Amino acid sequence: MAKVWLITGGSVGGIGEGIARAALAHGDRAVITARSMSKLEPIARDYPETCLPLTLDINDTARISEIVAETVKRFGTIDVLVNNAGHGYRSSVEEGQEQDIEELFGTNFFGPIRMIKAVLPILRAQGSGVIMNTTSIAAERSAMGSGYYAASKGALDLLTDGLCKELKPLGIRAMVIEPGSFRTHFYDEALKAADLTIDAYKDSTWKNAHVENKRQQPGDPMKAGELVWRMAFAEEAPFRLLLGSDAVKVVKAQAEERIREADAFAEDSRSTDF
Repeated sequence: MAKVWLITGGSVGGIGEGIARAALAHGDRAVITARSMSKLEPIARDYPETCLPLTLDINDTARISEIVAETVKRFGTIDVLVNNAGHGYRSSVEEGQEQDIEELFGTNFFGPIRMIKAVLPILRAQGSGVIMNTTSIAAERSAMGSGYYAASKGALDLLTDGLCKELKPLGIRAMVIEPGSFRTHFYDEALKAADLTIDAYKDSTWKNAHVENKRQQPGDPMKAGELVWRMAFAEEAPFRLLLGSDAVKVVKAQAEERIREADAFAEDSRSTDF
């Protein structure tokens, strides 16, 4: 039976497009959203009967309610919510500007929460459904200049962890999509940088690295979309769906390092017990 997908961040050239095209190619229905209609039209043209493109600013709560209502009006229900909209932010912690940080968390963290709250009553009423939140391997480990971005993705990761446990008894699946580096427009359009400059950080490696999208990242957005579609309703699926060979490498290395550190200081940690 055909499923109905609601996908934020569905612009052409990204993982959202890959997910949308996979769902549509398999006979499902999809509502795809982005801030600009022009970034959605190529997908909608290929699937005029089963794809509905809608503009959405993820920070606009009223518009989110309209999107959910339009989805139900057009396709009758919602089976899968994919919170894929988001962007990066390059800044040292000290140089980060408050208005930019608030906007970053508004888009990467609070926006998905708004979407979840708007869709959950529908999923609860039907006793089924899937919520998939796109984070990043940055949720596993941060880097210089990426603290705020990693924090926003880490927050969404842990929120989804709690959500998963709350929704499992209700017949609803919640999971994280955790991509590595993909050949998308992330470095072209979605990686913002702080304007403030503090001289002490001028020689930082990340600041002097010219951000240029050479489109040599290992990840294929279309293959990612196919995997996400397959895992959404698979009998066995991971809570954290890693996308890309680099994601597997980073997550395994980070887990091993945390175990090594815990073992190295285990006696110190145990000494704090009564």
